[in-house]
Amino acid sequence: MASERVLVTGAGGFVGPHVVAALIEAGYRPRLAQRRPQAVPAGAEAVAIGDLAAANDWRAALEGVDHVVHMAGLAHAGPGLDEALYRRINTQATLELAAAAEAAGIGRFVYLSSIKALTDAADGPPLREDMQPTPGDPYGRSKLAAEQGLAALDIDWVALRPVLIYGPGVKANMAALLRLARLPVPLPFGGLTAPRSLLAVENLAAAVLFALTPSCPARQAYAVSDPEPLSVAGMLTAMRAGLGRRPGLLPVPEGWLSALARLAGREETFLKLAGSLVARPERLIRAGWRPRVETKAALARLAAANRAG
Repeated sequence: MASERVLVTGAGGFVGPHVVAALIEAGYRPRLAQRRPQAVPAGAEAVAIGDLAAANDWRAALEGVDHVVHMAGLAHAGPGLDEALYRRINTQATLELAAAAEAAGIGRFVYLSSIKALTDAADGPPLREDMQPTPGDPYGRSKLAAEQGLAALDIDWVALRPVLIYGPGVKANMAALLRLARLPVPLPFGGLTAPRSLLAVENLAAAVLFALTPSCPARQAYAVSDPEPLSVAGMLTAMRAGLGRRPGLLPVPEGWLSALARLAGREETFLKLAGSLVARPERLIRAGWRPRVETKAALARLAAANRAG
């Protein structure tokens, strides 16, 4: 492991810097694939690549590289985007890089997929990692197609399927929950008790590190989450604990809140947060992976760090 060079795509944004920092701390030498020149942390280097919407020649970027961590892609951006664009960036570009890595004799190819490659369900029983994948949108289908393409190559690939990720810099629904937690008033979410799997960005980085090692069986996909799910009420309670406050949650029936969200045109957002989507990381844990942080403590620290945000 020590001094091995890892080509990292998608090193910017929310998740990338945490993964790069973890790689450097573990003794790897990250080579960050960049479309535009940007500063890199000490211990890393940069290499220029083109836009993933077009074909790239990866040979120079892969020269002297031991492993690849591929996180770049088109994020789940909701309806309206052409499915062909998802396929080009999330599927074809992934497989082009993987084929080049195979030709270069790369050791491990770690692909950041998504739980949406398994299902798009916002509510239902706990997911099983051996269930038949039924992605429900273009994003999920493009991620699953990339996994299936990797399986056809002669390379040691690992696909990580993270659930909802939280941590410093998080946006969208989790950022909205943080804002709610900071409000100095009681909140009507005590009745939202459906469990939901979350993933601390520190635990995702630890999963990437584990996926690079021989201890992680290759050529399969893994759900990645904090081991124990948490309800919206539990999330807000943990966040407010980090702010030094009591939960202050009123047990308003979920049906009432759902009706209000429907009237406000936010039903989909409400379902994503209040629905029960549980995907435990059983395969990873059986292989020996251990999360770095516990969910409630991590949410409390996140809220404390964002106290004035």
